[in-house]
Amino acid sequence: MKQRYIEIMDTTLRDGEQTSGVSFSASEKLTIAQLLLTEVKADRIEIASARVSEGEFQAVKRITGWGSQNGHLQKIEVLTFVDGDTSINWVEKAGARVMNILTKGSLNHLTHQLKKTPDQHFKDIAAVIKKAQKKDIDCNVYLEDWSNGMRHSKEYVFQYIDFLSRQPVKRIMLPDTLGVLTPSESYTFLSEITQKYPQLHFDFHGHNDYDLGVANALEAVKAGISGLHLTINGMGERAGNTPLASIIAVLNDFQKDVKTSVNEKALYKISKLVEAFSGFRVSPNKPIVGENVFTQTAGIHADGDKKKNLYYNDLMPERFGRKRKYALGKTSGKANIENNLAQLGIQLGNEDLKKVTQRIIELGDKKETVTQDDLPFIISDVLDSNTTHEKVLVENYVLTHSKNMRPSTTIRIKFEDGVVEENAQGDGQYDAFMNALRKIYAQKKLPLAKLVDYIVRIPPGGKSDALCETIITWNFDGREFSTTGLDSDQTVAAIKATQKMLNLI
Repeated sequence: MKQRYIEIMDTTLRDGEQTSGVSFSASEKLTIAQLLLTEVKADRIEIASARVSEGEFQAVKRITGWGSQNGHLQKIEVLTFVDGDTSINWVEKAGARVMNILTKGSLNHLTHQLKKTPDQHFKDIAAVIKKAQKKDIDCNVYLEDWSNGMRHSKEYVFQYIDFLSRQPVKRIMLPDTLGVLTPSESYTFLSEITQKYPQLHFDFHGHNDYDLGVANALEAVKAGISGLHLTINGMGERAGNTPLASIIAVLNDFQKDVKTSVNEKALYKISKLVEAFSGFRVSPNKPIVGENVFTQTAGIHADGDKKKNLYYNDLMPERFGRKRKYALGKTSGKANIENNLAQLGIQLGNEDLKKVTQRIIELGDKKETVTQDDLPFIISDVLDSNTTHEKVLVENYVLTHSKNMRPSTTIRIKFEDGVVEENAQGDGQYDAFMNALRKIYAQKKLPLAKLVDYIVRIPPGGKSDALCETIITWNFDGREFSTTGLDSDQTVAAIKATQKMLNLI
């Protein structure tokens, strides 16, 4: 079967950055741009809007400089405006060679925002394209509010595309600016356009206001468009844009007559990087990249997976560089817990397994988070055995915090061969604790895990004046794992989580 190629343009660094409260630094933009082109293998990236700020200008210069040296310059695009020479000069000085001109795709926008006639608008656009050509800058054109244009002023839209078909533009980009299209409309409108202008390249740019971004993008592909605009984690203004990971999975599994260049295995990595840089947290149940989407919770599902992968679908976690997990909680059955124990290399007899299962169910009823790494401690506690015993104990500590002075901590750690005490300062009480701990482990020439992530929250179902839960993610010998601590004091909870880590390693 011959496959039609769909071009993927990622606009995380331009449209995605319009997410409320998000602003990437120049170095963050460069890192994301590099990963998008070299690892995710997007065809193109839109990285900024012209004329925004000096910081934006410097960021674009860094990305285009890298792109020029590595053969990616034509894949790097900047949003520009119908403003004579102004945007063109900005793009040229920034080192970019492709501009995406924002124009009016509905008569409503043209009449009330620009207060111009179609002919006046087309004349202004033609002048900008001609000036760009003289400077060897390629032009793509956005038809802003195109979806409403098709609904309410279709004659204008076709008049405009007729005009663009005679202009030296590479791509005509059709955005559902307000995220108002239904899937059936997306298919109908785009089929009409692609059938009338089969020689032109059309991109579809979806928004997710009605949670229809992926469905609309799929219908756009079925209707014959040539490219899609997407963002990492669905970032973007209001409800965001069509998420890259979701539509790639949908196309690969359900649209066999098309192909893209995107590397599925890089999608989770780029998702986590953008999440870290932006502070825009991904919902745990977000398809493909959410923390929970490859986690089985119900015991019956774990049992089915053991017997014949009865609860698997085509979205295998390995496709996206991930692994399947089995959550531990009140719906856990023996099969679920056996899967976790097997991953830890632990085997229990049937009666012992029943006892451990019952304890995990009790903890789940209390809304406590149970992780795989808690299992040895639960086993030790429940079975009153030496399956796991604490070889390292944080025996005592003093935490001080004073005005205009750095926090300091004195800690005493008990090992099997004796007690060691140290003092250190830090940027906060826990930072001081970790600095003192590093001193002790350096003295004893013992390896220590590296802190990767640190989350403090009220346990699910808890109250603000009750316990707080600290969940710390560590890396040790290339393996990531999490430990949790529970206490009414945030720092003490973190110390409890750290003690778990010391015993695990």
